[in-house]
Amino acid sequence: MSSILDTVMQQMQGGGIQQLSKSLGLGEDDVSNVVSGAIPALMGSLIKNGGSSDGAASLLGALDRDHDGSILDDVAGFLGQSGSADAGAGILRHSLGAKQSTVETALSKSTGVDTASAGKILAMVAPIVMGALGKAKNQQGLDASGLSSLLGLEENIARQRSPQAADMLSRLLDSDGDGDMMDDVAKMGTSLLGSLFKK
Repeated sequence: MSSILDTVMQQMQGGGIQQLSKSLGLGEDDVSNVVSGAIPALMGSLIKNGGSSDGAASLLGALDRDHDGSILDDVAGFLGQSGSADAGAGILRHSLGAKQSTVETALSKSTGVDTASAGKILAMVAPIVMGALGKAKNQQGLDASGLSSLLGLEENIARQRSPQAADMLSRLLDSDGDGDMMDDVAKMGTSLLGSLFKK
């Protein structure tokens, strides 16, 4: 079954990764590795936040206000804009909160890309993830409870595809940034998180 994760990854492979590589002066393989970890981390945080009725209502409001899915019409164009990282900064504050630096460090450790660049990629991908979720919400006419169910379905798909990756992600989003967790992430690389995408 296709998921929002797949939708975003397909969009990124359709020119988004090349654009990020050009904008940030990084190799396409490095960018692709960070993106393979960033998308599940963002999706995981949205699943976590949207699990409660208050969280789902708040997320629904954000989608209605700013994320109708039109960003998916020209992902490379969006990523080529100078303010694309700024657009994602607010999303990261809301979705990751205090865990933002933990996730950025984890992406850096698992890919070898410096933390600042990993953080920029995370911020630039965030509006695309929100756009894909907003598009799914609009297509299915979801209210807050429907959105919560959709996020639950996404979590189930992830757990079916790679229980180990889903557990690692869950631990990362719950962790306090301790060194042991980061050692695990560095050993894992992004290949494990990449296994959450459709085979």
